[in-house]
Amino acid sequence: MENSRKSRSEDLTGHVAAVLSFIPPGASLLLGLSGGVDSVVLLHLLRQLAPRFHWRLSALHVHHGISPQADAWSGFCAELCLRYAVPLHLEKVDIGPLRALGVEAAARRLRHAALARQQVDFVILAHHLDDQAETMLLQLLRGSGLRGASAMPLLRRRAGAPTLVRPLLDVARTELLAYAQQHSLPWVEDESNADDAYPRNFLRHRVLPSLAQRFPAYRTTLSRSARHFAEASDLLEQLAQQDGSGAIHDDRLDLARLRQLDPTRAKNLLRSFITARGAIPDSTRLDETLRQLYQAGPDAAVCIDYAGWQIRCYHDQVFVLPRLPELNPQLSVRWNREAALPLPALGGTLYFDTAPGQGLSLEKLQQHEVTVRLRRGGERIRLHARRPVKTLKNLFQEHNIPPWQRDRLPLLFCGDRLVAIPGIGIDCACQAAPAEPGRLPRWENNSHTE
Repeated sequence: MENSRKSRSEDLTGHVAAVLSFIPPGASLLLGLSGGVDSVVLLHLLRQLAPRFHWRLSALHVHHGISPQADAWSGFCAELCLRYAVPLHLEKVDIGPLRALGVEAAARRLRHAALARQQVDFVILAHHLDDQAETMLLQLLRGSGLRGASAMPLLRRRAGAPTLVRPLLDVARTELLAYAQQHSLPWVEDESNADDAYPRNFLRHRVLPSLAQRFPAYRTTLSRSARHFAEASDLLEQLAQQDGSGAIHDDRLDLARLRQLDPTRAKNLLRSFITARGAIPDSTRLDETLRQLYQAGPDAAVCIDYAGWQIRCYHDQVFVLPRLPELNPQLSVRWNREAALPLPALGGTLYFDTAPGQGLSLEKLQQHEVTVRLRRGGERIRLHARRPVKTLKNLFQEHNIPPWQRDRLPLLFCGDRLVAIPGIGIDCACQAAPAEPGRLPRWENNSHTE
């Protein structure tokens, strides 16, 4: 019996070592540690493997504050990591603003956002074979396509964020429990796991036990199907990359390319374009988006809302943008000649670069207070002494400024006179002389809503 237990332990250690063998020596690994048996077992395994492979191991516990036991779970994780000499990061999050998504979805989004912010090479997660089967079934019941039915990938590389790795996806929960019992590992139990009002728990407690009686290998076969779906999804993504080649410029998609494709391929390209920017389109919304884009005229103001996102069209270009917040049209902020003027209400910063003979003349602005305001209608400006005065509306059209940016572009006024439009020009009466160190306004939108 002792040999059997030893073999089981060595097999699991060897399995995780083999899955993570691609990680180079010296890499930093961060484990998502909930305190449950799955992540506790993985911590125990990684603690043994880290010295062997010269990895720098740490852990992150996300405190959601949902359960009355949340503080106790954080304390448990802190004590466990202290005992193992593994650095622990604790991050508290508030699901309140995301409650409309549901408790599970809100907690998951905040947890993944916290993991993505960590300055490490790899994030290691303890999802296992049972989790994979449950996830796939949930996605199918939601009507998900191939990407959703692929469930969770073993490896997920992300631009600007640590690579996600799930080394236990081929390991059943019973094996993890056996390992924990063999090594007398402590763990915490989330009381919400017994509440079958949650869809995942309903499957786990009501559906899957019956399924296991008739199909004992359902976990393995569903996992295999998920891999097939993932391969098919990858092929569709490759097709989308081919169809979108030369049609995507600066985060915008040529509408003409969509119209050249048959509806199925156009939908595949549009889904890939939207998903790559962070939005998650459902099939019904995607069909409606494609219909409106097909019917849009050259000057049509298409705007389709997703959850927190907007699909817009301008000059036969498709844009995917975070949903724009409401603005106060009476916004007025004084400029006191500082080099950078943060404008949090607009989600960015207005910079004033020093440029000899260019931009605003500080001397010519001394007569009145200089303020930053928004467009209110009827503004006019003369950019060149020998050319006529132009309306702000005409200048926006000439410079192809999309309609949703026009009301959010900060404008500089000296008294009631419009003197500068960032990125477009300076009133000729306020321009710096050739030898004068002028101030050239430059707008940077930090929230990437432009």
